[in-house]
Amino acid sequence: MRNRYPMSVCAGGLLRGLVVALLVGGISGTSFAADAPSIRVASKNFNESYLLGEIAAQILEEAGFDVERRFGLGGTLICFEALVNDEIDLYVEYTGTLSQVILSAPEITTLVEIDAALAEQGLSLLAAFGFNNTYAMAVRQATAVQLGLRTIGDIGEHDDLNVVVSHEFLEREDGWPGLVATYALDPAVSGIEHGLAYQAVEDGIIDITDAYSTDGELERYDLVLLEDDKRYFPQYLAVPLIRDELPERARTALLQLAGRIDDSQMRGLNAQVVVSGRSFASVANEFLVAQGLAGVRVVDDGIWSSLIENTVQHLKLTLIALAGSVVVGIGLSLAVFRMPAVARTVTYACGLLQTVPSIALLALMIPVFGIGMLPAVIALFLYSLLPILRNSLTALTTIDPTLIRVAVAMGLTDNEQVRYLFVPLSLPSMLAGIRTAAVISIGTATLAAFIGAGGLGDPIVTGLALNDMGLILQGAVPAAVLALLTELLFEGVEHAVLPGHLRR
Repeated sequence: MRNRYPMSVCAGGLLRGLVVALLVGGISGTSFAADAPSIRVASKNFNESYLLGEIAAQILEEAGFDVERRFGLGGTLICFEALVNDEIDLYVEYTGTLSQVILSAPEITTLVEIDAALAEQGLSLLAAFGFNNTYAMAVRQATAVQLGLRTIGDIGEHDDLNVVVSHEFLEREDGWPGLVATYALDPAVSGIEHGLAYQAVEDGIIDITDAYSTDGELERYDLVLLEDDKRYFPQYLAVPLIRDELPERARTALLQLAGRIDDSQMRGLNAQVVVSGRSFASVANEFLVAQGLAGVRVVDDGIWSSLIENTVQHLKLTLIALAGSVVVGIGLSLAVFRMPAVARTVTYACGLLQTVPSIALLALMIPVFGIGMLPAVIALFLYSLLPILRNSLTALTTIDPTLIRVAVAMGLTDNEQVRYLFVPLSLPSMLAGIRTAAVISIGTATLAAFIGAGGLGDPIVTGLALNDMGLILQGAVPAAVLALLTELLFEGVEHAVLPGHLRR
């Protein structure tokens, strides 16, 4: 005859299986620690940074180095902190960003001065690539002609213009705040993801946005740049920013790129990606071959291998985080459910974690845990705790008092009451909490790409940078399918584990 309360066996097996997934399936092959020495090349999450990162990676591979690509990191802060904390070895930065944002010293402008200021942090600059990708304000050609817009100062003469700028530009010292003060503009603007801004201008949703002067989208959408007549924007020379420990042979390889790319060349390379739809790897290789710096390589632009790799990584992130949250969440609820004050405190603490935006939580972890899989798993673990803990505590504290009195009258000890009464009757709610946490983790894990943890967020982040809906869907659709499969999986688990009268 079937046992009416199989929780002690089934739930225990479930927890043990999840712990095994944590210890075996997740730790092996993760980026918690480097498996082998290699040069870690990073990029920010916009088109040109991806492309320059790929050029640097390929020229290092041509020199015989193994290269680990950590592309699409979420902005200047994350890239620079990762470099300082020895999570990456190099990325391409811009002199204006270094002086204005990172060093907060606008008076420092030359490469020699910036290099000297970075030396105390164990960092160095190599020679510049040759082009100046300065900030600019972009507008549709037709709008500029219609309203007579020629300079940035002309924006102030048209109060009805809808100005929307990228989120980073909105907050930078060398961005919108200083531009408003210099040109006496209306400070009321809103932010948008940089990769989406150009399409919004093309569609007429916004009138003016910030741009990089070498962006390929300028040609794609026939945009014009307003003259910076007060010379507000500094020079933004692209330079490899490296750790001092980088091998001399790697430095020599990277120095071959010095002065190789001018403004028009960079704009053309960017356009190859955003207009012609080519991959970063193929455009980078074609450039290096043309410069005589590399041999022709076969570039696989197929999506299936990357889709499988991203999906496996995504599952790894969510399973490890979910396993930890199940063990801690259920274990903690069993430990405190008889202590109402402690239970409320624990629940409030977990609830407070949910109020921290996920991307902010990831960024805050970088100084402590670096970038990669570890901070992503910790963040997902923290976000998964609340539904598991709250569901478990609610179920454990609402058991029918009559049943508790019967258990006491039968002489059951506290541990026996937990095993034969509290846990079996709470199992439906516990499974519902785990189910909710799993779906939340699958969705939230897409943000892990911003800190180099990979997963299905990688094509989404790249798609945002390129305004490529196909790439965005390569991440979004599999993530949605995983969430649906998770729902179906837990329905099957509930059917197998729960007796009929406890099923929903």
